[in-house]
Formats: sequence, C-alpha cells, structure tokens
Amino acid sequence: RYARIPVINAGDGGHQHPTQTLTDLLTIRRKKGKISGVTIGLCGDLKFGRTVHSLIKSLVRYEDVKFIFISPEELHVPGYIVEEVVKPSDYVRLKDSYILTPEKLSLGKKDLAVMHPLPRVNEIAAEVDEDPRAVYFEQARNGVFVRMALILALLGLESDVLEKGE
Repeated sequence: RYARIPVINAGDGGHQHPTQTLTDLLTIRRKKGKISGVTIGLCGDLKFGRTVHSLIKSLVRYEDVKFIFISPEELHVPGYIVEEVVKPSDYVRLKDSYILTPEKLSLGKKDLAVMHPLPRVNEIAAEVDEDPRAVYFEQARNGVFVRMALILALLGLESDVLEKGE
C-alpha cells in the first residue's frame, strides 16, 4: 500500500519465510503429486525455525494434512503456532541433538522425502545426500524457479515468458 515499487516479503525475522514456503509447497507437490492428505514430519528447531512456522501456517489450509513434530522439549513448536517460553540458549545447547544420519533414515518409509531449506548446520549428515529420498538440493533448485516467477510477476513479464516459452 505504501511502497511505490514491488516488494517481495522475504520474512519477518524469526517468524515467517514466505518464499521458502512456496518452494516447500512446490517440492511437496512435485514429489507427492498433491498437498492434501500428506503427512509432514518436522524435526529439530521448531521453536525458532521461521521456515517451519510458515510451512505449518500454510499446510493447515489443506485438507487432511498430518504433522509429526520431532524436537527437544525446549524447542517445541511455539504455542502461538499450534505457550511455551524457551531461552535462545536452549537452542545453542540442543542444536546438534537431532542429526539425520543414514542409520536413522534407513528406518524411514520408501516414499519419504527429506527436505531442508539449507544451508544445513549439523542437521543432516553429508552421507544422507546419496539417498534418493534426500530432495533438499532439488528443493533449493525449485526455490530458484519460485523466486524467478515472483520477480517476473512483479515486473509484469510472466505472460511474455509463457508466450515465448522461455
């Protein structure tokens, strides 16, 4: 309303990350063929993770989405999202507690898709990259397309690109 130029909301500090959510939704849809009716496991820092907060707020708008939250008690999803108070020092103390390793991933379902907004900071062992269920690099690539589409739309060029097939 106030800006005289197009603005893309890249988030508000530790609460939201809308372009990452669009990327995540695109990745889920491409991997599962749908968004409604999926089960989403969110692991790690669920208290301060703005990508997690945005994704949850978006996914609850779809039908029959189930969530599995995996985190230390001190890093549970905040009450305003799903009213716990936690100190940032708890994150520092617990940040390396939940690392996805090939051994843990071997217990997962065959159609599991491991997503991460990257960069990874001790949340996923590098060996997991070799597992076909690790889709975070594909997810990052999808993020390029999502952000390009937003920029083209703001510039009013999306129809030109579609018509030319670029």
